[in-house]
Amino acid sequence: MTTAPLMIETKSVIKKVTTSEGELQILQPISFSVKPGESVAIIGASGSGKSTLLGLLAGLDEVSGGHIVLDGESLHSMDEEQRARLRGEKVGFIFQSFMLVQSLTAIENIMLPAEIAGLAEPKKLAQKILEQVGLEHRANHFPNQLSGGEQQRVAIARAFITNPKILFADEPTGNLDSKNSTKVEDLLFDLNRESNTTLVLVTHDDELAKRCSRQLRMNAGQLTEETPTLKIVSGE
Repeated sequence: MTTAPLMIETKSVIKKVTTSEGELQILQPISFSVKPGESVAIIGASGSGKSTLLGLLAGLDEVSGGHIVLDGESLHSMDEEQRARLRGEKVGFIFQSFMLVQSLTAIENIMLPAEIAGLAEPKKLAQKILEQVGLEHRANHFPNQLSGGEQQRVAIARAFITNPKILFADEPTGNLDSKNSTKVEDLLFDLNRESNTTLVLVTHDDELAKRCSRQLRMNAGQLTEETPTLKIVSGE
């Protein structure tokens, strides 16, 4: 019997930082895996280690111990240049604070990862995905001319333009009102489904977490619970 491939695999991952009071261990040994196309929510109280874990999974930070494998590639054996190459090829990341380049228009922000990745016709790609997120009429507006919901949709478009295999999202609706939160959630799961992109998100929002196929609960740096959830299907 052939074992199904894994998109993410962690083994005994820990994270330590040095503080003025000595060494602090933020993450206890954590092990779990995620299948291709799966949607996973990492939930837990503030300070539980959720965002730290997400940053490690995305290769934005280095583990202090243990192993992380993304789509068959070992993050723990890479230097920063190699991790940057992997992120450019396979990873999209959505930040709670949008992290748009203020001097670039919406379409220019979306084009940026495609240009860095050397994709053909980045402007045409950006225009297409702008239409998918319903912002083609805002293409030439700068971030400070967009609402919070519009900025987050631009950030999602930017994350998806390279068609990443894995999308990480850190509190993607944390700065939005309920109306815009619903729009952004629907967009995330629509794109996840249409592109079969593996989705891993950190959230305090129980309703958003329940839309994922699995929930991983963090508590004081430990993975304490894994809860299967029912998929929300339109019309039910």
